[in-house]
Amino acid sequence: MRDHFSDPSIVQVAVSNLTSPRLAARDAASKISVSETRFVLAFVPGEMKGDEVAAALDEALGGVPVFGCSTAGQITDQGYETRALLLLAFPKKHFRCSSVLLAPLDPIAPTALATTAQRHAQEFQHTAGWKRLGLIFSDGVSQQEDVLVSTLEAVLSDLPIFGGSAGDSLRFEQTFVLHNGVSHSNSAVLLMLETDLEFQGVGFDHFLPAGAPFVITGADPQARKVHEINGAPAAEEYARLVGCKLADLSPTIFAENPVLVQYRDRHYVRAIADADDDGGLSFMAAIDDGLIMTLGQGQEILQTLETGLRRQDRLGERPDFILGFDCVLRKLEIEQKQLARAVSDILCASRVYGFNTYGEQYCGVHMNQTFVGVAFFGPGEGYVL
Repeated sequence: MRDHFSDPSIVQVAVSNLTSPRLAARDAASKISVSETRFVLAFVPGEMKGDEVAAALDEALGGVPVFGCSTAGQITDQGYETRALLLLAFPKKHFRCSSVLLAPLDPIAPTALATTAQRHAQEFQHTAGWKRLGLIFSDGVSQQEDVLVSTLEAVLSDLPIFGGSAGDSLRFEQTFVLHNGVSHSNSAVLLMLETDLEFQGVGFDHFLPAGAPFVITGADPQARKVHEINGAPAAEEYARLVGCKLADLSPTIFAENPVLVQYRDRHYVRAIADADDDGGLSFMAAIDDGLIMTLGQGQEILQTLETGLRRQDRLGERPDFILGFDCVLRKLEIEQKQLARAVSDILCASRVYGFNTYGEQYCGVHMNQTFVGVAFFGPGEGYVL
């Protein structure tokens, strides 16, 4: 049986900590066997400029298709990192792919988006016996992920889609996606995959509803902004519900005290990005008037992480690797509690590779403070729903 701290056998993993986009791309690409590679996922440090890294990767990888995005952190073979260029090379032996750039996101045109996605799916010829899934990488500053993923779910209902919103170094300024050698802002990349491998979707958080429900009584859905909660100024009422002073509201308070909304018998996190000068709250996912919400009470984050990543097939085998999209707000909470090393050890033990996001997408829902991913099993291993 393979050591779970060893490298995955399916994908090639390459990491560079060089700060120059050109040098980092060359360094990481030198660790990949290009001739065996169908496509590469690239997760880029938020400090790197999109056009520079896109051109450098295209040159270094000899035109092999590259998809990915800027990030608020990377998950490598060392666990959490912040300045690492991470490349995952997916082999021709086990994967086929087709991609489409969806732009612009703001303003978004759902009908046109649906037509484009549906036509593209129909043109992607199916391989007998292979299974399909989708990956979505979306500009995290566009604030259109809710409409984007719900539209894709409606028209591609037989295609499970997982993904994350591109981030940066928490400046909320420079986010981009990568598509075939070019960097794009205000855009999303939909990657349709076929594989002969078995896989499982992964999605979990560490919050349970707590306390009495409250109502959003004043909101600007387009801007994802709440002006009133329970008829009172939003920031003031949130502080009262949490039990802190208005002046003490901070990213740490928001990360540890998210608000939850119920959808299809499950609670999802709607994370707060900031308290505004006018007394409102800015959110990182869809919000609307009349929405009934509750505060989330955090559970033990190490235990929920280990449990959420504990996947196995019908033979009891663990995944070869997990492609993971982990919210940056989870990382902030973990660092605040000085648990980054312990979390990194768990991620390494489960062979998780991916990035820290500005939001996560899981089968038609955009959410926050959640871990989303896809667990891939080695050839010959079984699939468990």
